[in-house]
Amino acid sequence: MNKAQVAVLAVAVLAGGGAFMIMSRPTQAPAPTRLPAVVTPIVPTMTDQVLVAKRDLPYGTALTDLDIEWMDWPRSTIPKGVITKNEAPHALEDLKGSFVRAPIGAAEPIRRERLVKGATPSMMSTLLSSGKRAIAIDVSINSTAGGFVLPNDRVDILKLYRDPELTKDRGADVMASELVVSNVRVLAMGQTVETKNGEAVVTGATATLELDPRQAEIVLLAQRSGTLALELRPLVDAHPTDESGAVAESPGDGSLTIVRYGVTTSLRAR
Repeated sequence: MNKAQVAVLAVAVLAGGGAFMIMSRPTQAPAPTRLPAVVTPIVPTMTDQVLVAKRDLPYGTALTDLDIEWMDWPRSTIPKGVITKNEAPHALEDLKGSFVRAPIGAAEPIRRERLVKGATPSMMSTLLSSGKRAIAIDVSINSTAGGFVLPNDRVDILKLYRDPELTKDRGADVMASELVVSNVRVLAMGQTVETKNGEAVVTGATATLELDPRQAEIVLLAQRSGTLALELRPLVDAHPTDESGAVAESPGDGSLTIVRYGVTTSLRAR
């Protein structure tokens, strides 16, 4: 064999060996294609602070720092009408001293309509001084200084009645008057309206007065035994005074009027 044949044979052997080695290698699976990871963004929950009760608040509770606090609350579930810090940031201070007019449970959101602060004409109990009571008596224009008695005026209450003893002695009706209580505050004046034949008719009026419990008893009893009239006191004489034990001057008919603790007793000499 000449050199050319030997060279061709060597190349053929090498090519065949290379092909054999390639064919004998194990087949590798293609690497899997990796998809990019999907990242879900974390959206923070939108919250606000709602004013809630720290404890059960019964009717008449005067609010303090121990009764109310701010609580985080999801904005999407905040009830309508409650007090939020976003709308009323100074509510904790503003509501101090308010009174609960409807019971509120612990952790319950606070609503303004369940609170009252200061004197409110639509809620008579807020107009009363501590220890006082409100009673209403029947009055008329003639028995209220011609209709000029107004709320916050101070009045004396007189009882007009038929004196049975003098009527018997004289043989004719004898009317008498008696001071029941003095210097009391008028809370409200109102009309009594009734429906007659389908129309609203004013049939009378009432005066709501501020009295202590004992005075209230005296006035209610006096109303059952006579007609009550209100004497309007001048503004300069409207300040409450201690009339305990005061004795009024004799009216000249032999009677003596004694005013004690705001209650008057008339004694008539025989």
